[in-house]
Amino acid sequence: MSARILVVDDVEANVRLLEAKLTLEYYDVLTCGDGTSCLRIAQDEQPDLILLDVMMPGMDGFETCRRLKAAEETRHIPVVLVTALDGRHDRIRGLEAGADDFLSKPLDDVILMARVKSLTRLKMVMDELREREESSRRLGMDAGGVGHLKGSGGRVLVVDDNELQAEMIARELSIEHRPMIADTLADGLDAARGSVDLVIVNVSSEGFDGLRLIAQLRSKEAMRRIPILALIDTHDRPRLLKALDLGAHDILARPVDPEEMSARVRTQVKRKRYGDFLRDKLDYSLELALTDPLTGLHNRRYMTGQLQALVARAARGGDPVAVLVLDIDHFKAVNDTFGHDVGDEVLREFSVRLATNVRAVDLPCRFGGEEFVVVMPGTTLEDAHRIAERIRRDVGAAPFRISGGDVLGVTVSVGVAASLGMDDTPEALLKRADEGVYEAKAQGRDRVVARAA
Repeated sequence: MSARILVVDDVEANVRLLEAKLTLEYYDVLTCGDGTSCLRIAQDEQPDLILLDVMMPGMDGFETCRRLKAAEETRHIPVVLVTALDGRHDRIRGLEAGADDFLSKPLDDVILMARVKSLTRLKMVMDELREREESSRRLGMDAGGVGHLKGSGGRVLVVDDNELQAEMIARELSIEHRPMIADTLADGLDAARGSVDLVIVNVSSEGFDGLRLIAQLRSKEAMRRIPILALIDTHDRPRLLKALDLGAHDILARPVDPEEMSARVRTQVKRKRYGDFLRDKLDYSLELALTDPLTGLHNRRYMTGQLQALVARAARGGDPVAVLVLDIDHFKAVNDTFGHDVGDEVLREFSVRLATNVRAVDLPCRFGGEEFVVVMPGTTLEDAHRIAERIRRDVGAAPFRISGGDVLGVTVSVGVAASLGMDDTPEALLKRADEGVYEAKAQGRDRVVARAA
């Protein structure tokens, strides 16, 4: 897996050493020597990861990281602070600045490459979501910004059979989050199926295999998006590397430092919410692409695709498909007399009555204006005619209530058609049903006309 990595260090020898190591692993490496250049290159080049030295003249690594995470164009780029400092205060300061990890010099090459691989893999997943969200935004399908996303109030699951350690972690987390504890692998998996923002796994547990739990969380569709914080003895290199390789997002060293834990948990919870936010926006955009915003029914685009597939299947000898074309009678008079707001109310109420009178397998759609279509899989002309009559009666049986407490009588004309075999097409099927609508209107409206051919 290749990626673009920006190395930032004011010492040329350090830059060249890191560049050589990363190039040998087939990474594309960018370099610079100060924080200002880092901000510019990060915005222009959009690297997949930034390895950022802390001790630099002018703007130090902490401030550079803070600015990277504050800017909309660069906040999604993972940042690893690299420094000779190894103090607890500096590590926590770096995490609170938004850093995704904090590595001390001299760098352990194996640990470095494991962190690079883990963070660039996560970045690629987030990039795909961001690209889809950006495409939706350009189409005008925007569901809001990310400014409200916080790293507190998370639902955090602690899976640990060390009772004292688990209770200490939960107690510290309860200051900002909503922790819960599981002490077995099975209980941990069951709890993770709920609404969880982060799982903390004691990889060194004696009563269960923490690595197996990480692997199972990553293998199950419903849980693979939950971030995992692996709790581990840092001298246990094989387990540490295996945890990262299996998909743990971060490492928390034992014995647990409460402030460092809080900083890492906040980072993971906020990242989880950002990912959920992008996925929700994508789902919202897809819904808008397939749904009529006024009525909530499927739109013409969705209907066309479904009808094409069903007619093609019927032409190959499959089940027949029928369509209803429905046109609200005298709808222009409603708009002209009462205004378009009342017209919209009529369309919404009509859509409710339409949707409640068709079967679960049917597809009620708004075709455009006051015209609607129902696609009916596995339905003969006779059955479709019977359902159309039921819809017509329900629409006309009770007046529509509109703004101000007034009521309005509404009727509908319906045309019905069913597939004819291998030579039929979606266009011909809709045309026959549409001709039925015209015939119904010519006969006085408020009626159903079926066109067999």
